[in-house]
Amino acid sequence: MGSLSPTHWLIIALLVLVLFGAKRLPDAARGVGRSLRIFKSEMSEMQSDSSQKTEQPAKAPTQELPPAQPSAPAPQSNPETHKA
Repeated sequence: MGSLSPTHWLIIALLVLVLFGAKRLPDAARGVGRSLRIFKSEMSEMQSDSSQKTEQPAKAPTQELPPAQPSAPAPQSNPETHKA
């Protein structure tokens, strides 16, 4: 099985156009472009982070949690104070 010929690509393009319509295709292309741009920036950020970690090992950040406060008991209703 070889690669697709130009006529195959043309048929695929026409099917996509018929299935999705001319109005949705530009929006779909924009969405794919944004997704690829975000993916690319995240990948480059991950690579720069990993190169920084290998050059200079940093200590793990420690976060101090606020002291736990005991919860106050829920107010009990007094049946004598409620009058019907």
